Amino acid sequence: MYILDEEAGRDGGVRPQVPRWASKMGTGSREQEFGQPGAMGGPQGPRHRQQELPLRILVPTQFVGAIIGKEGLTIKNITKQTQSKVDIHRKENAGATEKAITIHSSKEGCSQACRMILEIMEKEANDTKIVEEVPLKILTNNSLVGRLIGKEGRNLKKIEQDTGTKITISSLQDLTIYNQERTITVRGGVEECCNAEVEITKKLREAHENDVASLNQQTNVMPGLNMSALGIFSSGLSVLPPASGLRGSLSASANYSPLSQGCLCVFQTAEQEVVYLFVPTPAVGALIGKKGQHIRELAHYAGASIKIAAPDNPDDPERMVIITGPPEGQFKAQGRIYGKLKEENFFTAKEDVKLEAHIKVPLTAAGRVIGKGGKTVNELQNLTSAEVVVPRDQTPDENDEVFVKIIGHFFASQTAQRKIREIIQQVKQQERKHQQMVPTPSQPSI
Repeated sequence: MYILDEEAGRDGGVRPQVPRWASKMGTGSREQEFGQPGAMGGPQGPRHRQQELPLRILVPTQFVGAIIGKEGLTIKNITKQTQSKVDIHRKENAGATEKAITIHSSKEGCSQACRMILEIMEKEANDTKIVEEVPLKILTNNSLVGRLIGKEGRNLKKIEQDTGTKITISSLQDLTIYNQERTITVRGGVEECCNAEVEITKKLREAHENDVASLNQQTNVMPGLNMSALGIFSSGLSVLPPASGLRGSLSASANYSPLSQGCLCVFQTAEQEVVYLFVPTPAVGALIGKKGQHIRELAHYAGASIKIAAPDNPDDPERMVIITGPPEGQFKAQGRIYGKLKEENFFTAKEDVKLEAHIKVPLTAAGRVIGKGGKTVNELQNLTSAEVVVPRDQTPDENDEVFVKIIGHFFASQTAQRKIREIIQQVKQQERKHQQMVPTPSQPSI
């Protein structure tokens, strides 16, 4: 049995025009998903899919039909024998020379499914004489590649020597803001390639598990931020929440609407936060990009609205970037802005990128942020290494809110923002409890 899935994938020859996680939520084309009951959870398999690292491979487009087989019989046989779920990203980017296949299973199941697919491709290649060789191409997140290669390339060299294969990895230049996968190409016979896959996957899974453990620790550092939903770490592909799941994920009906060259908005049903980030005025062009391309990509990637405000004065050294989105969107958008400023040399190689961010807090929470005698704000600065300032004598806005200024490098600023948001939530919860405890006045009798 197969079902059609909305999940979007990546192919080898052409870059996707929308980020994988946005496509997954309903903007991508339909693809085929073949699964065995219990392979990745459900009635027969309670395993947590979020902790699995799937095996992703690239195959020549002309072999996809043979892998699926007549009426899907071949791929059904693969999923049945290997107890796996296989996503074939068949219709993504028509005309591409390669298509991605994602295999969800245990490490043994992934390897067995990979072997069966390689054997099918080798037979097809021999029968049709279309290509001379069919290398194994594995896709993996860029953040795992360094640990696969090892110091001075030792890990990769050992795998090559032990398996009798030749292994190459695609260039960093192939990465984009929303596609952080690199291609590991393994050349050799089917048996040799399969042996290499086992060793490569072992290294990748070890690195992935370390990242997941680190991710869980980070959750305590940045309260309110679903780190696993960020999609910027090695675990991003396999731990993305479903469309209707965790806070910050795109709804299936998300609408993308370019408003102007300096603004692109992604409207979401998730809880929204607003951050005012100040960047050097000369950097505005780089952030917008040619015809607004970069800011559009950034907004899609982050799942946030990003608007560059008009300057109050032409000579202002800084411009205000208004970012509206959920916590995960804030993290991704601000992170890429910090990174872009570094990449474009607006800060020197040895200089930390330190920016000023403003967030609004209810007037009732401002005192809690400061603390008695400034105790809380001092502790906040010591904890985060960011400078946190609550300007005195502010006039609250129409929503009875005031600004808090945060100055620091990216992680310092993010940690401070999350801690302040946590204080705001605590104040709001206490206010709600107080309101619930206040007795409702009884109606006078007539």
